[in-house]
Amino acid sequence: MSTPDNPNEVVTHARVRYIEMPLGAGTMALITLDNGKDHTRPSTFGPGGLASINTALDEINAQPDIAAIAVTGKPFIFAVGADLSAMSLVNDPSIIASFGKLGHDVMRRFGEQKVPTFAFVNGAAMGGGLELALHCNYRSVSADAAALSLPEVFLGIIPGWGGAWLLPNLVGPANALEVIISNSMSQNKQMKPKDALRLGVMDIVLEPADFLEQSILWAAKVVKGDIDVPRAEIDRSTWDAVVEGYRSQVDARIHGATRAPYIALDLVAAAKTNTRSQGFDAEDEALTDLVMTDAVRASLYSFDLVQRRAKKPVGVPDKSLARPVKKVGIVGAGLMASQLALLFARQLKVPVIMTDLDQVRVEKGVAYAHGEIDKLLGKGRLSPDKANRLKALITGSTSKDGFADADFVIEAVFEQMDVKKTVFAQVEEVVTPECILATNTSSLSVSEMAKDLKYPERVVGFHFFNPVALMPLLEIARAQQTDDASLATAFAVGKGLKKSCVLVADAPAFVVNRLLNRFLGEIIHCVDEGASFADADAAVHALGLPMEPFVLVQMVGPAVAQHVAQTLNGHYPERFHVSEKMGELVSQGIPGVWQWDDKGNKTLDPRVATIFGDSPSTMTPDQILNRALIAVEEEARIMLDEGVVSEPQDIDLCMILGAGWPFWLGGITPYLDRSGISKTPFLARGIASVPA
Repeated sequence: MSTPDNPNEVVTHARVRYIEMPLGAGTMALITLDNGKDHTRPSTFGPGGLASINTALDEINAQPDIAAIAVTGKPFIFAVGADLSAMSLVNDPSIIASFGKLGHDVMRRFGEQKVPTFAFVNGAAMGGGLELALHCNYRSVSADAAALSLPEVFLGIIPGWGGAWLLPNLVGPANALEVIISNSMSQNKQMKPKDALRLGVMDIVLEPADFLEQSILWAAKVVKGDIDVPRAEIDRSTWDAVVEGYRSQVDARIHGATRAPYIALDLVAAAKTNTRSQGFDAEDEALTDLVMTDAVRASLYSFDLVQRRAKKPVGVPDKSLARPVKKVGIVGAGLMASQLALLFARQLKVPVIMTDLDQVRVEKGVAYAHGEIDKLLGKGRLSPDKANRLKALITGSTSKDGFADADFVIEAVFEQMDVKKTVFAQVEEVVTPECILATNTSSLSVSEMAKDLKYPERVVGFHFFNPVALMPLLEIARAQQTDDASLATAFAVGKGLKKSCVLVADAPAFVVNRLLNRFLGEIIHCVDEGASFADADAAVHALGLPMEPFVLVQMVGPAVAQHVAQTLNGHYPERFHVSEKMGELVSQGIPGVWQWDDKGNKTLDPRVATIFGDSPSTMTPDQILNRALIAVEEEARIMLDEGVVSEPQDIDLCMILGAGWPFWLGGITPYLDRSGISKTPFLARGIASVPA
């Protein structure tokens, strides 16, 4: 978006060429959207890009004898919608309103031509890009298109260029809300081409090798009437019930923590009877209202962190210092180690060798990794040849001698200092002086692990999150002795693994676990003082977090949670609470505080009630949340003072990518600022809020 504050729009140009379709179907005007950049800079729409589309359509409409109009994108990219980074700079609602209307006015022309219009979706189509395709009469999609979605609700806004009206009127409210609500609120889940075909969003899936040629042939058959593209009949009698069913699901999940999904539901509900113009006007009004709020600016701030800061981590040595990694060693063959082996082999495509204490454990670890490869093969995500090559890369041994020619060795053994120090001492006897030694510790001192080694400067923290394949964050910790070359190599490896890497200091629990445990610790402290478990879980509903606190404790295991709490309490006894009652729960082997029936209803385990008591709750959910947030604010401030990370932005990025905190919170620091918890603002006005 080009605005007085941001005049540097990267314009997506609409370039027109005229093609004679096969089968004598006539002349097609083919528009190609291209911003002049490679696939790493997807095509987006600002005023200049929309004007270019408008000009292209004017030119086409002036031509005689045009039989069809089609639009496609540059290689691997169709289009990904509005330039959200520019939107975050706007402080005049009239600019948002006019931009929304401009997008509607331009894109609706594709649905109001005298000749059939086609979208040839050759790659990523997100947000306004997918909406442009929906305005067309027909849509083909390449089988390798990697990202198809309407992610707006995930970002705290709504589909603003026709999606909330067009999609339900094309595929019905149930299928539309799967895309607009369910996928978006599931960490921005993308449709695969087969999903888009199933839902009716796309009409045909074509192979990528000759996608454009096959799309043009398909369009020619449609124009000539040789192919009838079916449209499912929409049952409008159940429309309202479908929307209300989704509304109940949203309530159960986020409890009103953000407005966007509710407004999207209202728009889809109204699309049952609204005309096209009424629907588009309603989208303009809703988008303008939402964008001019601090909560949405926090969402756009989150988006910018993930899209920009995560790709250029702060404080990292020059990448030219990084050494090549041609072989990886993994100490351990348990579940975490096996996940790591698969990740390293798939992404780095180098040999990976796992070691463990006995052959049974080694074979089990290798079998797990090979089994996961077989699952990918069965789903068609790997060819038989590639599956075999990946399996050949992952081997195991009871001896560490196989690490002799490794360039990178990571340990994934029991979280105990003496065990890890022993492992590193053994590995150092085998590997070269340049080999990186990485630890996947979540709470122990990396510097302490390294201090007795001959070459302590090559030790780094390399903290993954579970499940390894899915969680995008990698906390890379620089120990006191770590040199620049080792750190640069670690970041190069993290990038090769397709992880978002954040540089953290070697401090207990780094960022995510430290903040989460301060947060959880204060909530558990409230329960120790008489708050009920139900109120404690309900306390986080105002944040819309992905999981309630005691459900989270049950998932990770009370013993693990208690161990981490004790570790942090050992470092910071005045701030990190250890619950004696939780310790009793662990000693009795109770798996958590809740029990679930067949319908998913939860009740308190009677054994837990005996340990904690069942007297009336002494605190409200709001009081519990306020205490927890005050604790988090204090801890975040201390972490910044200690230099655990360089800026609040890194804390927020870690919480978004490592803890799954919703985009609309902005991580944590913008929420603390706008809720009045912060003693002094973490961020200047306008960074994650409406500019003054």
